[in-house]
Amino acid sequence: MLKVGLTGGIGAGKSEVSRLLVECGAVLIDADRIAREVVAPGTPGLAAVVDAFGPEVLAADGSLDRPKLGSIVFADAEKLAVLNSIVHPLVGTRSRELEEAAAEDAVVVHDVPLLTENGLAPLYDLVIVVDAAPETQLDRLVRLRGMTAEDARARMAAQATREERLKIADIVIDNDVPLERLRQRVRDVWAELVQRAAHTQHPGHGAAEPQE
Repeated sequence: MLKVGLTGGIGAGKSEVSRLLVECGAVLIDADRIAREVVAPGTPGLAAVVDAFGPEVLAADGSLDRPKLGSIVFADAEKLAVLNSIVHPLVGTRSRELEEAAAEDAVVVHDVPLLTENGLAPLYDLVIVVDAAPETQLDRLVRLRGMTAEDARARMAAQATREERLKIADIVIDNDVPLERLRQRVRDVWAELVQRAAHTQHPGHGAAEPQE
């Protein structure tokens, strides 16, 4: 099994790259999706969040009111730390379960938006960074996601810098290109990942050598 960490700045197109990798045959473990699942209605995770922040973080249907919770935690570092202390272990446990269910020769891609920020690179055999110029990110966030330019810049500024992400990359996928060129680049990267997986006798053997 080859454990791959996939990351990239907001608007860089990481979701498109993960979709293309799944088309190639990757087993995708999406940290964002798991983070939503572990606080779904009826879960111990949601109960723990309500215990910590009160019933006002619930929507009328009993689900988590994410905008309300976000407005609480992102204005207070201590409260954000509390939320992370609840959610991160649950995400970690579920991610390990999904990883252990994959085939021995699988390429398991962990889609982790804040991989750089949280210093998670050592957890993976190699790290893929989806890269795009900041002006490309800004354009996509405004044009495709409907954000204001001010909000988009603030979201970008809250993340690691482009240089910090590239520093931890073993493989960089340039997403300042047309879709067909991106598709071909992902196919080329996939061929390399499959080759590495074939030579990996057990998970967690340590970080791969950086690729030029």
